[in-house]
Amino acid sequence: MDFIDPRIDRYAAEHTTPPDELLAGVAAATQKLMPIPRMMSGLVEARLLEALIVISGATRVLEVGTFTGFGALAMAAALPEDGELVTLERKEENLAVAREYIERSPHASKIKLVVGDAREELEKLEGPFDIVFIDAWKKDYVTYYERSLAMLSERGLIVADNVLWSGRVIDDSSEEGETLAVRTFNDHIQADPRVHNVILSVGDGLLLAWRRLG
Repeated sequence: MDFIDPRIDRYAAEHTTPPDELLAGVAAATQKLMPIPRMMSGLVEARLLEALIVISGATRVLEVGTFTGFGALAMAAALPEDGELVTLERKEENLAVAREYIERSPHASKIKLVVGDAREELEKLEGPFDIVFIDAWKKDYVTYYERSLAMLSERGLIVADNVLWSGRVIDDSSEEGETLAVRTFNDHIQADPRVHNVILSVGDGLLLAWRRLG
């Protein structure tokens, strides 16, 4: 389902700061080498993540699901010089591309690439994190969220990708595994009294959640 007219998507991308040479290289390598290149964060989404880092003053970011590194590189560029981005990935075929472009980046020193199953690696990390970006195995989204919330700074933000799942979340007849997992995750956040939340129709849908204060 195209829940946003593709022409609007193109227009938005054309009126968003274009990628620099490094980001364009990651995007091109992803298109060429990856069997499902659409798993990469889009330009509009990446720039939004950058904006959230800048306006929040975030200094420590966690990314669950590196893929080929496009999002990690975009976010690292927005962090201050003493900032840190911890990114988790388990697939070697993804890591080969991510490592190459991270090593080329002038912001490589800010990026800590952790290799392994995110469910296990999250248990080893210590917070706080100011922003957490979740874009990995959909059936484990609730697990990622719960562990991330425990490490979130007081005014931190959790951002989860693909929460509209190409529009399939509104198809009540669809019980396909990942569709059901995304719907379950969205319902879990909506019912969570610890946070406020909003879903944005950016890319494949972004859910933002932040602690209720006071």
